[in-house]
Amino acid sequence: MRLDLVDVFGASAMAGNPLAVVHGGAGLSDDQMLRLTQWLGFSETTFLLPPDDERADYKVRIFYPAGELPFAGHPTLGTCHAWLAEGGKAREDGVIVQQCGVGLVKVRRDDNRLAFEAPALMRSGPLSESELAQAVAVTGVDPASVVEAVHVANGPNWQLLRLKSAEDVLAAKPAARAAIGTDIGLAGPCAQGAGSDWELRAFFSNQHGQLVEDPVTGSFNAGVARHLIENGLVPPTYLATQGRCTGADGQVYVSRDAQGAIWIGGLCRTIARGGALSL
Repeated sequence: MRLDLVDVFGASAMAGNPLAVVHGGAGLSDDQMLRLTQWLGFSETTFLLPPDDERADYKVRIFYPAGELPFAGHPTLGTCHAWLAEGGKAREDGVIVQQCGVGLVKVRRDDNRLAFEAPALMRSGPLSESELAQAVAVTGVDPASVVEAVHVANGPNWQLLRLKSAEDVLAAKPAARAAIGTDIGLAGPCAQGAGSDWELRAFFSNQHGQLVEDPVTGSFNAGVARHLIENGLVPPTYLATQGRCTGADGQVYVSRDAQGAIWIGGLCRTIARGGALSL
């Protein structure tokens, strides 16, 4: 087994979300995959495997410290980057097809970036009054700043609090703990001339119930983009930033193509490659 470390969505090296990609781990049990993920301590670790679907180029299993995810964004781009760096060749010209828990996900090259096609939402619609109250308490936002509260689940069970401004997003003071399975994010529009269109923050609970802020979150950005674009709240192309409260500098490029597909893109950089693993 070998281990790559990939930085995803960073505006510069080691400014994004780190990802561990394990090659050759087909013989590992689910428990071993989870224990390695917990030991590494990243928001996600992926296990790159041969596909069982003839339409796919590779298969990935995605773990976070509290279990396995059917889909996640920065692991999708980082795993694809590692697969390409190993000499992977796509079956379809110009499009890489990843097999994961939600099925097949398309990834394409976008200039010097990679971009994945945002999957359909598994759950949408407004939060209930009790869900909204809990989300406000967990994220520590000013209730008066909340414009909209909706489900944007696409693998993780993301809840979105759309706030009045980027300043409101950055001012939030999240709680230290939350129920395991919590996935809540904030999004607010940036002021004109800010260099970005939207500011995001995303929080999840780990296996101990501690609330963790994710540096840059592809799945949450994908859910937000699908909600905003499909409801006419943003233009079909925009730039989102995330991670400033964690010390990261994440940039997420969002675009809708002529066929209506929404793409979530960013830079991927190999930080370390091919470290031997012994479990």
